[in-house]
This record gives sequence, C-alpha cells and structure tokens, in this order.
Amino acid sequence: MNLLYWPVGNPGPDLYGKERAGDNLYTDSIVALDPDTGKLKWHYQFTPHDTHDWDANETPMLLDLNWQGKPRKLLLQANRNGFFYVLDRVTGEFLSAKPFARQTWAQGFDKKGRPILKGETEPSPEGNRQCPGLAGATNWMAPSYNPQTGLFYFAVRETCDVFFSSAPKYIEGKPFWGSVFRGVTEEREWGMLKALDPLTGETKWDFRYDKAPWAGTLSTSGGLVFAADEDGYLMAADAKTGKILWRIYTGTRLSTSPMTFMLDGRQYLTMGSGAAVMTFALPK
Repeated sequence: MNLLYWPVGNPGPDLYGKERAGDNLYTDSIVALDPDTGKLKWHYQFTPHDTHDWDANETPMLLDLNWQGKPRKLLLQANRNGFFYVLDRVTGEFLSAKPFARQTWAQGFDKKGRPILKGETEPSPEGNRQCPGLAGATNWMAPSYNPQTGLFYFAVRETCDVFFSSAPKYIEGKPFWGSVFRGVTEEREWGMLKALDPLTGETKWDFRYDKAPWAGTLSTSGGLVFAADEDGYLMAADAKTGKILWRIYTGTRLSTSPMTFMLDGRQYLTMGSGAAVMTFALPK
C-alpha cells in the first residue's frame, strides 16, 4: 500500500475553542500519507474541535485480522479520549469505537465515525467535570499485541478533571493553554493493565494499579506480558489470565516501556528505572 500513518497532536490553545471554530482539521487525527509525495490519502479525526488536550499521539497498531468474518487490514488505536478505535487502514473507513475507561463526553458515533456529544462538554467559567482528565485515559506509553492470544495489552489511566475556560493570552515561550484545569479532588486517580479483544472491544482481564500508570507494555511469545507501575514495580503477567507471575521493586517510578533482546543465544529483559538501566535474564 506504501502508506505512512501519522498521528497528530491537539489544536492550540489547548483548552479554549472559541477562537478556533470548527473541527480544526487535521488535529487529533490519524492521517495516511504517500511517503514518496506527502499526498494525503485519507484521514480520520478522533476528537473534532478538541478542548481537553486529547491528542492522537498514542501508538497506532497495524494488524491483519478477520473482521466480521473477512480478512481485513486494520489500524487500531487506544486513544487518549477513552475510546478504542478500529479503522480500515487501506481506506480509512471507520469500523468501531468502544470505550475502555470512564468517559463522559460522547454518547456514541454516527455511521462515518463522528462522535455524538453527550451534553455540554466545553470548559466553562464555572468549571466542567469531564472524564477522562487532561492526561487522558491512556497516553504515549506503548501498547502490544499477542497473535497467540489475540489480545491487545495497554496501560489505562482512570482520571477525571474539572476544566475551566478563560480567554487566552499568548506569551512567547510560555504554554498556550487558554484555560485552566484541576483534578477532581473527591477521588484518587488510579489505573490498570488491560487485556482487550480488538475485534469486539471486550475486556478479557485487567490488573488494577494503585496509581495511574505511565509505563508501556511488552508481550512475548512465551505467554507473558511485561508492564510497570508508578510504585516502581516491574512485573510479568500471564498473557491469558492476567495473573502476576513475577515482579521486582526497582526503587523509583517507572515511565518507559520494557524491551527484550537476544544476545549469544540468551534472551534479556531491559527496563529503564530513573538514572539506571536494569536488565534481567533466566539463570543459565
């Protein structure tokens, strides 16, 4: 197909939309480009006229699966706005969007995949509580997929925020928010490692974290999913059941993704932890 899939960030000012009417294409979108010419082949916008900083820079995944009984080339993304999307990566056709975390802004989608808003979602002078919060229901941390289980593994952030509107004032070199937000104080943020069936959007299992995570996942052919949390634990879960099989305290919060490599016939697991790089292997 010779296509380059490029996720796009949010519009500015981030949280104030009155000075940028309309959908603000191509923000919060995935665009498919001809890498030889730069010509736009198709686009899909996840969050039109975004006023909550829900950019689309989460990692898209390309899979060839049977969709509704027929082989199809798919693009999947767990988006910051709280929905898991399935698109046809050849044409850009919208196929499905299912919530994977708390969300209060959309009640569904039309046939073309445009979200149908649930009441008033815009930030206001009095404050408007919305889920997910500013940091999103997931973010830039890497997801993974295991063809043996057919499951998509990713980190979920369960947070809500109150969004306030105020007229923006641009100051060179300063963040251009246009509004302010605050966390919802009656609850603590939390999160989970989630295993999801990408063909149905159904959660097969999840493992709850005490805090909303910033670390990605690694799935292996040995039936494991490696993940990490804000308390500093690197862990391995059973890819089918989510049972934690191994974990180690690294000494600091973890905000990167585990990786694996082979050297001289031996497989290693590596994870960045603060200023250190920690590497593990099975005993010889």
